Amino acid sequence: MRLNEDCRNGEEKENDRGSLPLSLPQQKLVVGYALTSKKVKSFLQPKLEGLARRKGILFVAIDHQKPLAEQGPFDIVLHKLTGEEWGRILEDYREKHPEVTVLDPPDAIQHLYNRQSMLKDVADINLCDSYGKIGVPKQLVITKDSSAIPEAVSKAELTLPIVAKPLVVDGTAKSHELSLAYDAFSLSKLDPPIVLQEFVNHGGLLFKVYIVGEAIKVVRRFSLPDVDKRELLKNAGVYRFPRVSCAAASADDADLDPGIAELPPRPLLERLAKELRRRLGLRLFNIDIIREHGTRDRYYVIDINYFPGYGKMPGYEHIFTDFLLSLVQSKYKRRLSNT
Repeated sequence: MRLNEDCRNGEEKENDRGSLPLSLPQQKLVVGYALTSKKVKSFLQPKLEGLARRKGILFVAIDHQKPLAEQGPFDIVLHKLTGEEWGRILEDYREKHPEVTVLDPPDAIQHLYNRQSMLKDVADINLCDSYGKIGVPKQLVITKDSSAIPEAVSKAELTLPIVAKPLVVDGTAKSHELSLAYDAFSLSKLDPPIVLQEFVNHGGLLFKVYIVGEAIKVVRRFSLPDVDKRELLKNAGVYRFPRVSCAAASADDADLDPGIAELPPRPLLERLAKELRRRLGLRLFNIDIIREHGTRDRYYVIDINYFPGYGKMPGYEHIFTDFLLSLVQSKYKRRLSNT
């Protein structure tokens, strides 16, 4: 960790006594960030930067016009940029600067840019215990030829209505749009490459589970309403929706049926988060979960997002700054144990 000159002198004295407290006010934890302008605005809010300064954390913008190796020095690199070139730059930097924590490895993040691969890990976990069961909706990937979709859906025995989502998640608003197809004829109007998921009635509510290292925070968001059999017979066509879950659609303060509003059991979420952190190799992501309407313990993961809109998460500035400090603290403890 980088310290100013006065603090370095203090470190030498403190090391004589055998330890260095990580809470010294002189310390500066330098976090270099490479984020889109939209992400900077939503994430680096004044309340976060103010609290970070008080805790000795300094956020420094990474200049995309200069080589990354010539910038810093950084303790942590925080990023959410897409593109092969950026991935190569970051991997090269990780190799040459193993002392720097990169949040998160580009190859691990890539796993979440494809909706087929992102849910495979959830399906492989097949999580079922006394608190409930978590799976994924039955789904099908279509890469081309929209005219063949009705037959493919029939062969896969998917039940209408069907949710269609873009296969690739590239950070654009379009990649988070979804469509709901009510009849088989309308399926051929969808635009591949897409993932088709069976629509599961869930009381019009989803649970957005934010993961920040070991921390878990759950919020309620309004979602698509349930579809009954009469509505299915009455409606036809494809209905397109923008991003369904957003801060404006918060349901935390709404007057909801307790059976719908009840949060998933904490132990179940902790087990899922732990397994996904291990399998994905990521520390910053969120999981969109729904509960099948009419059940108490049947849950489905419908999406996973890397570095989501943490600015919409209540108390995010405290959770995130504590997480950043914990990363350096664990590194420092490892150094001590190796000496």
